[in-house]
Amino acid sequence: MEAYSKDTYFMNILKQVEAETRILQSKEHIQHGTTTVYEHCVQVAYESYLFAKEHQLQVEMEQLIRGALLHDYFLYDWHNQLTPHHLHGFFHPGVALRNASMDVELTPIEHDIIKKHMFPLTLVPPKYLESWIVCWIDKKCSTRETLQRRCREEVC
Repeated sequence: MEAYSKDTYFMNILKQVEAETRILQSKEHIQHGTTTVYEHCVQVAYESYLFAKEHQLQVEMEQLIRGALLHDYFLYDWHNQLTPHHLHGFFHPGVALRNASMDVELTPIEHDIIKKHMFPLTLVPPKYLESWIVCWIDKKCSTRETLQRRCREEVC
């Protein structure tokens, strides 16, 4: 059982996002290695939450979690060769933002998290501390997910 499932505060926000959006569709697509987009987003959200909590940062915690859950809300398989998504790293934040905006009303912090989580690929840097946290944790999780797959394939 995942560690986050024991955290009532986090789970309440996750369940709310699942009910309000199409985020469960992201279980159908792989993000990095063998990790689904859903698993990646939940992990980024949970680690961002833990980081802010552990360091006692003055953040809007619910908005941090919601923005992190929706940061990769692009809802397509970017690995699919039949519908290639060239330059996915540059363009998926805009797609995720558009999808999230259609499903829920976003706060300025949530908007900024989704739009700028790929900085420096997105040229404008994050505006809020919450956005910086998700930007950094996303890179940390992405690297770990990619390296875990390579290690399994190459026997590290």
